[in-house]
This record gives sequence, structure tokens and C-alpha cells, in this order.
Amino acid sequence: MSTSSRQAAGGDSRSSRIAVGSDSRDSVADSIALTLEEAGFAVIRCGAVEGPATPWPEVAEQVGRLVAQGAADAGVVCCWTGTGVSIAANKVPGIRAALCKDAETARAARRWNGANVLALGLDAATPDSAQAIVDAFLGAGGVDPEEVPNVERVAVMERRYGATRDARRTREG
Repeated sequence: MSTSSRQAAGGDSRSSRIAVGSDSRDSVADSIALTLEEAGFAVIRCGAVEGPATPWPEVAEQVGRLVAQGAADAGVVCCWTGTGVSIAANKVPGIRAALCKDAETARAARRWNGANVLALGLDAATPDSAQAIVDAFLGAGGVDPEEVPNVERVAVMERRYGATRDARRTREG
């Protein structure tokens, strides 16, 4: 893990906090957490990376909440395909989770879409391939200045539809 990766994630390695979670115990998810710790990141282990198997919606919410609340600078969530944790994490207000199967997509998700949570599928990943994706995601730097207005548009949409959803819930009781 390069110094630029640590800086992009939220500062130097002593202050960068990365939440890493998986629904099931898996050598790939364990390897991601361990490699980040060895690189000096403060890793917040969630779900099966910390303890027993955890339903994928719960681990995605746990990682998403840590990132949204500022307790973690970025997050990595894993399940068999990565799709479920991506969908669930994106339900947490303020989360922009991206399901990435390669390093270039992970880098672009960070730079062009302001992704703050990386979703990974464990079905075809190896520890080395997954770490390359994580490194690209964390090392991408901030949002490209030309894309900031688009990321802000997504935040406006989230507020608009979040408020509508909350109002509907109130009416339905």
C-alpha cells in the first residue's frame, strides 16, 4: 500500500480508518483487512471479518453507517457476488457504494462518482486480485473537480427521495 493510498483514504496511515466487512468468513476478506493493517491503516472489522457470519444486509449497513457517520474514512464490503452488499450499503444515506471487479473501475468509481464504499465479490477474487482493487480504490485521490457537480446532484437526489420515503412511512403508520 503506497503513501498516496493512505493519504487518499483520509490522511496518513495513523489517521486513516477503513471499515472492512464480509457476510461470511473468507480468506479474501481476511487478507484485505490484514494487508491494510500491515500498511498502517486503522481497520474497523465488521461482520465475519470480526466474528461470526453476518447476513449481508447487516454487514453492509454496519460498514455504511461507520462511513456515513465519519467513524471510518472509507469502507470495503464483501459477499459472494458483491451485489447484495452494494445494494444494501447504498441504502445508508450518504453512501455511494460501487461494485468493482477490477482496479480501473475502482479507481474511476472514486474519482468520477465519489464512491466511499467499495463492494467486492468473493466468487472470483483472490487475495492478490482483491487487494489490487482495494489499493486502486483507496489510492485514487479525491473526486475529479469536473465531477463534483455530478456527485452533488446525487446527494440532492438522495435528500429528495429520502424525504419522500420518510413522509410515506409516516402516513402509512
